Amino acid sequence: MSHPGRPSFPVRAERNWRLPHSPRSAGRARALVRAQLAEWKVATEIAETAELLLPELMSNAIQHARRPSGREIGVRVARYDGRLRVEVADANCALPQARTATTEDEHGRGLAIVIALAVSWGCCPRRYGIGEATWAELELPPSA
Repeated sequence: MSHPGRPSFPVRAERNWRLPHSPRSAGRARALVRAQLAEWKVATEIAETAELLLPELMSNAIQHARRPSGREIGVRVARYDGRLRVEVADANCALPQARTATTEDEHGRGLAIVIALAVSWGCCPRRYGIGEATWAELELPPSA
């Protein structure tokens, strides 16, 4: 039974993946999340925005995380309380810092994109390991 103002899918669900610390993993993560969001029937606009946010979070982890050999990047997508969260965890304990990129800079816009598109974003200690997780959340529309 559907209730006004509540999502039409189960309130809590999540998927997790572990990927190699490699530039190719950003594309793999995007494909995995795209398939999961399609399975959950997340609205196209929300899914496309999540697909834009995830590679930015992955790029930060790949570029800036100093990691011990063999460490992987954790990718998590979750929906709960009317929100969709995309999350990337790495072994780096340094918190990401948003910066202002100049027009000549080739890098440095990732967190600005996350801040512009997400309802909220942040960092927290990595679940069950060393390092931190950086996440971004989007609001899910209520059921029709």
